[in-house]
Amino acid sequence: MLSFVPACGACRRCVSGRQALCEPGAVANREGTLLSGHRRWTLPDGTRPHHHLGVSGFAEYTVISDRSATLVPADLPFDIAALFGCAVLTGAGAAFYSAQVVPGDKVAVFGLGGVGLAAVLAAVTAGATQVVAVDVVEHKRQLALTLGATHETAGGPDVVSHVRDLTGGGADKVIDTTGVAAVLEQAYAATGVGGTTVTVGLPHPDRTVTLPALNLVAEERTLKGSYLGSCVPRRDVPRFVDLYRAGRLPVDGLLSGRLGLAEINEGFARLASGEAVRQVVVMV
Repeated sequence: MLSFVPACGACRRCVSGRQALCEPGAVANREGTLLSGHRRWTLPDGTRPHHHLGVSGFAEYTVISDRSATLVPADLPFDIAALFGCAVLTGAGAAFYSAQVVPGDKVAVFGLGGVGLAAVLAAVTAGATQVVAVDVVEHKRQLALTLGATHETAGGPDVVSHVRDLTGGGADKVIDTTGVAAVLEQAYAATGVGGTTVTVGLPHPDRTVTLPALNLVAEERTLKGSYLGSCVPRRDVPRFVDLYRAGRLPVDGLLSGRLGLAEINEGFARLASGEAVRQVVVMV
């Protein structure tokens, strides 16, 4: 299973257990190299292409650093294993580690792509008594209900009041996966007193958010970011795979379909339209 953040294991972030923030890994991803700093592909004209996030997944053959890889059981189907590399680590990790959902929590998840639905699955597994699924796409909200969400509501101008009404004054933990600054503001507003808002999506670098400052103190509120679900892949992928195999984290419900490499543009179009959740490119 490949992770888009190669972890060196030796920098101060890695040794503190925050491998998603690996400093050499961030440099390598920014420069388009492997963790070693090298490019290992050569085209016939002698040029060396970048290694996209150390993975370069849309290719029939690739070269990776072993620090980008985590072993999974040999009998785990490849198309299921692929889901753990981003959607499950990021979404489930956001619920388990960043938000620290505990039994009895009321949880809301904004954005129901692969990451958001993985967060829904993990919130259910962690024992949340209420999971509100929020998205503008109806069939994704219905899918969330089949995966364990207790309520669904459409995104839009009224979503904050809907979530606060459903949760009796605001959710204990709110996870935003959309990468839209305005939605993050809504997610924060839908969080209750003493609650935690976790943002997972990546907005445009120029975007900013405006939040009421007083309730950060007066209501002991928390706003925090989560990258790769605050996970350590070699620690957490085996854990999550075990939960999947025990039937407690049914990540196969995120798989919308399989496609060949020649169909990659059609796959992106299905993502853009909201038709698909997670698709797997099968190299045959």
